[in-house]
Amino acid sequence: MKRWLLMGLASLVGIAAVAAGAVCLTSGCSSLGYYAQAAGGHVSLLNKARPVPEWLADETTAAPLKERLALSQRMRDFAVSELKLPDNASYRRYADLGRNAAVYNVVAAPELSLTLKTWCFPVVGCVGYRGYYDKADADALAAELRTQGYEAVVQSIPAYSTLGKLPGDYFADPLLNTFLRWAEGDLAHLMFHELAHQIAYAKGDTMFNESFATAVERIGGRLWLERHASPQAMQESATLDVRRQEFRRLALSARADLEAIYTNSTLTDEAKRRAKADRLARLRADHAALKAGPWNGYTGYDNWFATANNASLGVMAAYNELVPQFEQLYEREGRDFERFYAEVKRLAALPMAERRATLAR
Repeated sequence: MKRWLLMGLASLVGIAAVAAGAVCLTSGCSSLGYYAQAAGGHVSLLNKARPVPEWLADETTAAPLKERLALSQRMRDFAVSELKLPDNASYRRYADLGRNAAVYNVVAAPELSLTLKTWCFPVVGCVGYRGYYDKADADALAAELRTQGYEAVVQSIPAYSTLGKLPGDYFADPLLNTFLRWAEGDLAHLMFHELAHQIAYAKGDTMFNESFATAVERIGGRLWLERHASPQAMQESATLDVRRQEFRRLALSARADLEAIYTNSTLTDEAKRRAKADRLARLRADHAALKAGPWNGYTGYDNWFATANNASLGVMAAYNELVPQFEQLYEREGRDFERFYAEVKRLAALPMAERRATLAR
């Protein structure tokens, strides 16, 4: 199952790699190899992209692909006219990467903590993942982290944002085969989420950035479905959304329980390990009950539950924790996107502590 469907995960490795690569090449950098693969992978991705009108005019383009590309452009126009998202070259080109992920993110957390290991980059600041264009490289880092006592997962990421920071149409974020054929509602969600990253970005505050983008995707996705989707697409989206909500309910409940276990000073580490094992076993049993019951055998979440650990649970907070506050802020601003974005930009410019306190109020 595509990880974005779980949590709206967006990798910012592309913009970080390009900026950091330039710094390393001019002044030297111990991580030059990492930035070189990231910058090279990003450029390789961009080189595969062609403007959507070219794909539509090409007689060799398959009819189903033309239909999805045309749909994506209607969504892109809607993002500008109705959601007031940036009007630029993003998602006006398309590339087939020949694989099922744009990048592969490594996420890690200690054995008895949900606090993610962070990596710091130029431009974007510190984030709780490290991205690779080659899965073998991501797997190798995950294996190394496990030898250091971390729990690690490698997540296949279908899309990422360059924050609109790179100049020219060539560098704009393209549509990719990794997500273009998703259900209509999910395609809209992803595009709106990634475009929202171009509106406001608080350096080093992943939770703020991703929660804001997730709020925009949910609000915008509802509006698209209400105004433009067919009854069939609306039903499909409703079914997927119910499953996502039930998934988040199970996962976030387990996350809260594990947080309480890990921070309980009266428990020994061994007692924490036993309680952790029991809670993860219950999490998997709860999933099995859902799958056998209302999900009618749906297997899309099987791998996530089978491999659930502190890393996969820890990353969830970044993409869900502040969403209710952003949705309330949207309502407070009279459902006016321009006023909403202006307030989010103001918050993004504040120191983190003040930003979080203001948003909470």
